[in-house]
Amino acid sequence: MAAVRSAAISAAAVVAPRGFGRRRRLVPCFAAPARGASGVTASASGKMLPRSALHASASTTGAPDSDEAAAESLVEAELSKLACPICYYPLVSSIDHQSAPSKSDSTLECSTCKKLFSKDDYWDLTVAVGSTEYSETMPAATELFRTQLVSFLYERGWRQNFIWGGFPGLEKEFEMAKDYLKPKSGGIIIDASCGSGLFSRLFVKSELYCLVVALDFSENMLKQCKEFIKQENISDERLVLVRADISRLPFVSGSIDALHAGAAIHCWPSPACAVAEISRVLRPGGVFVGSTFIADVLPPVIPLLRIGRPYIDQITGNNTFLSELELEDLCSACGLVNFTFVRNGFYIMFSATKAS
Repeated sequence: MAAVRSAAISAAAVVAPRGFGRRRRLVPCFAAPARGASGVTASASGKMLPRSALHASASTTGAPDSDEAAAESLVEAELSKLACPICYYPLVSSIDHQSAPSKSDSTLECSTCKKLFSKDDYWDLTVAVGSTEYSETMPAATELFRTQLVSFLYERGWRQNFIWGGFPGLEKEFEMAKDYLKPKSGGIIIDASCGSGLFSRLFVKSELYCLVVALDFSENMLKQCKEFIKQENISDERLVLVRADISRLPFVSGSIDALHAGAAIHCWPSPACAVAEISRVLRPGGVFVGSTFIADVLPPVIPLLRIGRPYIDQITGNNTFLSELELEDLCSACGLVNFTFVRNGFYIMFSATKAS
């Protein structure tokens, strides 16, 4: 889920963006061509298959649907990374209470606390799902993007306005993110706060990952994502839609290869809790790539922003970052290293790696 602060946009409109001159060392962009992350290997058809799937397909040589069966086996294996957001134990099929999740399952169960999680347009893996009396209100920025109107408008003009804050545009942002994420090609990637699935769909179309998880807290954003997937005739073979809280990610610890969060971190209720969760679910060497707004473009107002930031954040529900050093410090505190970034005006894209 992404949002843009109106004050930041108005300020950006009158400030000429700086060039991409403040670039520090980039994550290496070389990946082994034959083998991806997590023991995933490319088949002759170019699809990413796990070793177990290859062994299975070897015994059915000549079968016309061997690649399809292997791909299904892969997706089901990766769905086993889903975990209960309460106790973090793996989810299992609710049918026999022990099998790993499959694409055909409509209900999953926690193997420990026995809580049930169902799927309609998406898997709802929030802590309070199923509650009949209890309800919880999130900060204003989060609630705004749960509305039908903003979810509908997000890809129909809202997100395009980010260019006034220095965002280089969707295609350029995607190419920049791919550079950082390239070492994890073939693995599992989460597109956190995915909104209507702008990047999620691009990740699927790129065929660079064995599984793409489009994750957002907004029910309406995920419904919009589902509609765009249908409109663009995108296969959901390697795509899973998940509703979850960024501060309570429903994945087994150390099971994810990469996580992308575009124009999102400023909207998270607690960036510290969220980045700590990201660090928990990433494998050693896993990559976190994010983008957001930085308010240090107007140096004279920094002292005032530093004083007023707590009040601004409480009122707007957004988090104001005053420098890239704050983001680097946050990542470091959560066990993420090799911080690197690119700046343009209010815009920053950064990357950090889970310590091995």
